[in-house]
Amino acid sequence: MDNRIHFFSQIDVISGKIAPELLGIRGRQANEFAELGFPILPGFILDTTIASEIDPAAIKKDVKTLLDKCAGIVGKKYGDPDNPMLLKVVISSNLVITTYPTLHNFGLVKPTIEGFAKWVGKDFAAHEVLFLVRGMLKIEERIKELEGKTREQEEIGSRIKILNSALGITGPSNELGEKPKAVKIDKSAEEYMEEYAKYFPIGFFDDAEGQLLITLNEIARMFQMDDQNDNDTAIMIAPMVYGNYGRDSCSGDFFSRNVVTGEKKLQGEFFRGKFNVSDATGQDISKVGDKYLKELQKIAWTLEDKFKEIRMVRFTVENGKLWLIEQRQVDQKSTQADIKLLLDLAKRKIVNNSYVIKAIDPLRLNEILHPIIDVPSVKGLKSWKGGIAGAPGAAIGRVYFSTDALLEGRKFSLQQGGDARSILVAESSFAEDVKAIEVSTGVLTAEGGYSAHASVVARQYGKVSLVAPALKIKGKKAVLGGLSISEGDYITINVPFYGESSVYMGTAKLIEPDPKESGLLDLINLSKSFLKNFHVRANAETPRDAALALSFGADGIGLCRTEHMFFKAERINVFRGMLLSDSPKERKKALDKLQVMQREDFYGILKVMAGKEVTIRLLDSPLHEFMPHNDDELAAYLAYVAKTKNIKPSKAEVLAQIESLHEFNPMLGHRGCRIAVSYPEIYAMQVRAIFEAAYALRAEKVDARPEIMVPIVMNASELKLIAYGKKIEGSSYTGIVDIEEVLRKEKKAKPIEYQIGTMIELPAAALGAGEIAKYGRFFSFGTNDLTQTALGISRDDFTAFMPDYTLFDLIIGNPFSTLDPRVKELIAMAVERGRLTRPDLVCGLCGEHGANPGNVRFCMDAGLNYVSCSSYSVPIALLAVARAELEKAEGKAAK
Repeated sequence: MDNRIHFFSQIDVISGKIAPELLGIRGRQANEFAELGFPILPGFILDTTIASEIDPAAIKKDVKTLLDKCAGIVGKKYGDPDNPMLLKVVISSNLVITTYPTLHNFGLVKPTIEGFAKWVGKDFAAHEVLFLVRGMLKIEERIKELEGKTREQEEIGSRIKILNSALGITGPSNELGEKPKAVKIDKSAEEYMEEYAKYFPIGFFDDAEGQLLITLNEIARMFQMDDQNDNDTAIMIAPMVYGNYGRDSCSGDFFSRNVVTGEKKLQGEFFRGKFNVSDATGQDISKVGDKYLKELQKIAWTLEDKFKEIRMVRFTVENGKLWLIEQRQVDQKSTQADIKLLLDLAKRKIVNNSYVIKAIDPLRLNEILHPIIDVPSVKGLKSWKGGIAGAPGAAIGRVYFSTDALLEGRKFSLQQGGDARSILVAESSFAEDVKAIEVSTGVLTAEGGYSAHASVVARQYGKVSLVAPALKIKGKKAVLGGLSISEGDYITINVPFYGESSVYMGTAKLIEPDPKESGLLDLINLSKSFLKNFHVRANAETPRDAALALSFGADGIGLCRTEHMFFKAERINVFRGMLLSDSPKERKKALDKLQVMQREDFYGILKVMAGKEVTIRLLDSPLHEFMPHNDDELAAYLAYVAKTKNIKPSKAEVLAQIESLHEFNPMLGHRGCRIAVSYPEIYAMQVRAIFEAAYALRAEKVDARPEIMVPIVMNASELKLIAYGKKIEGSSYTGIVDIEEVLRKEKKAKPIEYQIGTMIELPAAALGAGEIAKYGRFFSFGTNDLTQTALGISRDDFTAFMPDYTLFDLIIGNPFSTLDPRVKELIAMAVERGRLTRPDLVCGLCGEHGANPGNVRFCMDAGLNYVSCSSYSVPIALLAVARAELEKAEGKAAK
């Protein structure tokens, strides 16, 4: 036997001494099957050292010996006129992508065709002859091309197109053979042989042995002329079996588990008495019969253990004998399916926990944190594709073009017991729209991008957000491409994490996420087991959000935006009345009402987060954001004033007051700590509410840990004033510590534990971090504003010119998603300077940058203690931290 020819079967494994590359990719896969002891069809490989220089006469005897050996296993003989064994010839390249076809049905010659037809039928026999012919024509076409015989090449090419049409083949040839869409058989097998014999060497259809040797010679000839071959391609020869060959026969394919849910149950179908027939009705694989099902389960789950991933398996049962035809990787599968498989492997000690953590890309978790479209349900719906993804997921709802309209429409639907799902559609969103986004299923805007207000708020509340610059709104109608949308119409928004976003007219079906069933909660716990000195907190403003954050693994709250609390319907006009009040008495009355509301807010959040830190940011938004922005809101405010003061307010005077709060650049104007300097009573109200809640919880033996954060400081003096107060001649400022002390004395209580800190969101604050750290025990980096102020670009307007900048490589990526190097430098510098002053300074990052895995390693290396992000992003950040911890550990081990 030529030592360049290698036999394999269920019990015959090619020696490990043979270099794997000599077998080609398909040859190696076949040998892997043999190593596993699967019921594979036997075969043999002419390795790369012989495939290009085959001498048919020299290998004739060896080939016959090996074919007889295959016959003994399969139960059919090559060339037998009554029950012929047919062969496939696989050109086994070492390249992942190859243009060589797989060749099928060798052994179909004049002496055997009648015997084959008795088993499968005359039409099927004729079909298989055409399939054989098509494969060999591909070889002959390539030879003519290499020989430069253009006319002959074109003639063969035209015949291949005719065969493709007859066989229903629309795409390129693949290694399995295509399932025909429409088989057009109008001649007998013998007639087809006669018709196509002229394209092949003489005697091709005369006898089986000669046909195989002719084929091997033609392939070798092609290899010798083909510069692309480079003597690195082998040839594999193996028997073929058919699912329509005899009584107890079938064919099918399946996945080793459900590719959507991850359930450990075979998913697929089989066709009894059928083979490669597209219009045949399949049956669920579970009904294939216990005898075969148990063996297929063993095969599938052995493959999962070996490859550590879901596999697709093709099989054929011929005359009661099961054969494994092929197994391969599965591309189209859900994140949930991968997670459940990996957790299963870890539970059975097939892989360790580190393997699970490294196997899942953190960003893939977006898929199981939000609803997704059930793809078949959008068939026939008018659609528009494009836009900028703001928050991933899928949403269905009635369209409303304003917050008031949405809230009113939703209220009416609930009262009527109808469908209250709603989607806010607007040019852009502002702080007063938060309440609409919170209760909606999604938001569609025309302006902004990933870091726009609507996108940030949507991610916080787990809603879907899409920015569509092509959106044009006029009154209560909108146009988006070819879609015409009226208020009240149903639309479906689909924002996949990967791929193009879509808007559909009408309602699709959604697949809702289930954190427990998906394996997400188990993955979260596994991720947290790798965390050491770095943690993940959440951004949350309600007890509900806080509870959700806890369930997703958050270790505290890193950002509680108090301004969002004032936009609730029952509060906004009280707050407006406070800001527009004519006297200190009126202002105090409004503040007293708000203090009760705020105390309830803080009580609920601190209670949910018992034993964990809660960073509460005092009022940050510019005051103009709280003012009425349209006639309906203004009318509602005027009605509120009339009711509470028993007077009819002057619309003109109110508008004048509102105008007095107008600023040309409000984001760098009267906001944050600057409001506290001008209106100290606002912060005083919030601080007292925080301490009242904390003392009330301590009385209930609840471990409340408030951290009070002062926003947008630019120097140490601002923080010192607000934290510790100041007395000057004729005036004084009451600081946070003073308010706590007064309350403590009133209650005659022992001091509670709390911290005062600041948000570093201005370059000036980063530069002055050493001084600022004297008065704050923690820093929280607000990277959205820090990016805006460091780079001088607006997160809401950046998308207008980002494509132009990207085109000329003026900026890499989106700086509101991935931290800019100069922003990183400011953060690292601030941490270093702050800790020179206060070594135990706690530092965190609370912008949406914290949800980007690409930023996590920097935050860890820069010495931060945590990142904080929306509740729905916490699992993503946790997995990213776990992976970073593993990388660090492996890096140390390598040294």
